[in-house]
Amino acid sequence: MRHKYETRGIVLSRSSIGEANSYVTLITPELGLVCARVQGVRRSGAKLAAALATLAESSLVLVRGKESWRVAGAVLEENWFAHMKTCSRMRASRVSSLLVRLVAGEIYDPILFLIMTSFFKALTELPEEIHDAAEVLVVIRMLTVLGLDTGDIPGESCLFIPSVLAEITKNRAQYIARINCGITSSGL
Repeated sequence: MRHKYETRGIVLSRSSIGEANSYVTLITPELGLVCARVQGVRRSGAKLAAALATLAESSLVLVRGKESWRVAGAVLEENWFAHMKTCSRMRASRVSSLLVRLVAGEIYDPILFLIMTSFFKALTELPEEIHDAAEVLVVIRMLTVLGLDTGDIPGESCLFIPSVLAEITKNRAQYIARINCGITSSGL
């Protein structure tokens, strides 16, 4: 019998497999970034469909198989997608896609979950004028956690407060150059 892992997680991406199954890429505080198979999630009336939609934060039950993870259960906790406007959804999607591309597999780092949840919360609460700065800040923080940036970052590791975002806006060109350098060093 396989061990079941109960954790909270955010669906960063979802791709179809066959007629009714999907792979989901999840960011979790306990397991880090994992890819898991979900059976029957694309059928009409599937119980797990809402909890495993893109940008959904859910309580999950994961099982580690011989070759990959499988989602055994999920309960929706927060639907970030529903709380965001269209431009915020695009920002969240870009950042999620970048994280998935940078990791290219699985990685254990609990701070990534905190960074992403704080970013999604900032997109739902802060004015749209500073969302660009929040996007730059979250990418710099991700690159630092992944070891692709070594520069200083203003503020605490998971906070998106207006004073920190004003600093990012003021020196935006320097931060963009650091992001480009980090992405280049990743080999993407």
